[in-house]
Amino acid sequence: MVSRPLAAIWAGTVAQIDGELDDLLRAELRRQQTSLDLIASENFTSRAVLEATGSVLTNKYAEGYPGARYYGGCEVVDEIEKLAIERGKQLFGAEHANVQPHSGSSANISAYYALLDAGDTMLTMELAHGGHLTHGLRVNYSGRFYDVVPYHVRRDTETIDLDKVRALARAHKPKLIVCGYTAYPRTIDFAAFREIADEAGALLMCDMAHVAGLVAAGAHPSPFPYCDIVTTTTHKTLAGPRSGVIFCRKEHARAIDKAVFPGLQGGPLVHVMAAKAVCFKIAATPEFAAVQRRTVANARSLAATLAAGGLRLVSGGTDVHLALIDLRNLGVTGEECQRLLQSVNITVNKNVVPFDDHAPTETGGIRVGSPAVTTRGFGEPEMQHTGELILRALAGRDDPSALARVREEVGALLARFPLYEWL
Repeated sequence: MVSRPLAAIWAGTVAQIDGELDDLLRAELRRQQTSLDLIASENFTSRAVLEATGSVLTNKYAEGYPGARYYGGCEVVDEIEKLAIERGKQLFGAEHANVQPHSGSSANISAYYALLDAGDTMLTMELAHGGHLTHGLRVNYSGRFYDVVPYHVRRDTETIDLDKVRALARAHKPKLIVCGYTAYPRTIDFAAFREIADEAGALLMCDMAHVAGLVAAGAHPSPFPYCDIVTTTTHKTLAGPRSGVIFCRKEHARAIDKAVFPGLQGGPLVHVMAAKAVCFKIAATPEFAAVQRRTVANARSLAATLAAGGLRLVSGGTDVHLALIDLRNLGVTGEECQRLLQSVNITVNKNVVPFDDHAPTETGGIRVGSPAVTTRGFGEPEMQHTGELILRALAGRDDPSALARVREEVGALLARFPLYEWL
């Protein structure tokens, strides 16, 4: 009989072979179960996505594309990748999809690599006004390799100044214009951006990472009729695995695929591509669309409650899944507010606000979002309650007993909406 010295270890669970790591995994599960998660870029994924991500597909190397791999044994993973591609295309009405990018940042750099040469000009939103670091921040690859011209929101409305975008496009003649943002609480006028791009002779790219689930559900205008390239993550409003996707028009398909592999990545994460296929299948259901509509309604309810309590909303409100809160009139930084709310088990992220005068490590505001709590089951009454809890925490920030009462109410609220109880 052939000896199998590792057989017992290979069959063991994390708890059986690595108690230290199992304790940490359990601690994170408890944190998620007992925290009121308002981070706009986070969500709770499905059991099916978790199963696919943790499947035996993690064992397989699959450099290349279906039908053109550099490794043998890819007949099954070819079908999995094709399934994810076709489901993604059908979900969004796209002409081409590449499901291999490991993240949203990978998707963005691949798109730039396919469309631009070093030193080419791109027109993007300033990070402090809602853009992403991969949209040209100077310390990021995008800001180091390309000539980035930023656009901004208006001071009076705190919405995108399309007239200024048009003027900048005419003056600088960018090769690429980027729309789609990480901290912008209003819908995006893709048709207007298309007109500006056409006038300037530019390509138009949308990073829809934050609103992809809303787009799939018809709860936000779609960029696909207007944009040459659309990138996204799959773990925010789409509630899938942590990963990225690039969609594009057919004329850019070859360049995009070559940019991803062999240009910037090696073997794709086949187990994550399988999870994307599951994610896209779920996102095509009426039930998912209903959750996305509730996500928008919940964000508006939370924002309205905070505004009624005296907090200032950037742009005056929200049309999407997130709201940006300017705390500067309270004399509280975003960092301080984030730590305060964490102490009562409400999770938010500090965020710069337009025309912020705070350091990026402190920030003048916070960003709040509704995807995770909506997936968990919250409706508008719970969002109103959540807003009231935030206001009470801020009002009682120097009163330990008041904070203790808020923390207790947060626990009672979350107990009504169990999370991953089968784990």
